[in-house]
Amino acid sequence: MKTWLKPVGAVLVAGTLLVGGTALGAMVGPAQSAYAADAELQRNIVSVVGSGEISVKPDVAYLTIGVETQADTAKEAQSANSAKIAKINKLLKDTWKIDAKDIQTGQFYVQPNYTYTEKDGQKVKGYTAQHTLNVTYRDLTKIGQLLDAASAAGANRIENVRFSTENPDQYQEQVIEKAMANAKLKASAIAKAAGRNLGIVLSVTQSGGDAQIYLQSEALMMKAAADEAGASTAVEPGEITVKTTLSVIYELK
Repeated sequence: MKTWLKPVGAVLVAGTLLVGGTALGAMVGPAQSAYAADAELQRNIVSVVGSGEISVKPDVAYLTIGVETQADTAKEAQSANSAKIAKINKLLKDTWKIDAKDIQTGQFYVQPNYTYTEKDGQKVKGYTAQHTLNVTYRDLTKIGQLLDAASAAGANRIENVRFSTENPDQYQEQVIEKAMANAKLKASAIAKAAGRNLGIVLSVTQSGGDAQIYLQSEALMMKAAADEAGASTAVEPGEITVKTTLSVIYELK
């Protein structure tokens, strides 16, 4: 959380009580003075929350591509699965020129499959092996072709395609400016309704610390082949939303 503060000048008025000609104003200590200052400040501020957001085109996609294999034994399942994932890995690196640093194992397991009957109870019936790869890919115009090629090479689990931007900081200034403008609009309306004038900004707090990226679920649109000839899978990246929220305190005049 980031907070920017501007020093606030306050005029403190301490009342002096005269009893029998004796001034008791000296009895007003630091605690009472601080309380009076805080009360005075609270009467002359307005606190609002401003939000800003922009829609931008994504520049990177994160794909989850995997293989699942079933066999009678764990060794057979793992061996067959390893051969398929190795083929896909080679395809990604050699044919699609994806750097090794952009390919990472996401999930790997070999587990038994169980069946149950009243007569025999629970028994193991074969094993399932699964291996997934998390792939970072930047040519968004060819994602559908890449997924088709991976499927042809043996991938039977394509679990996720997520669009994002690799450098969200480049949009910080824009969303912050929009959030501040939104906050000022709200504060000005409140000040006008209260018969006051809006003064300087006293503090600003950015929720979450940084501008956040929100991925619109409807931005990802995938559809199967339209006919038996096998049209390429269509993947539309759409847009992503970058937004931030600011809590702003203004002086009221």
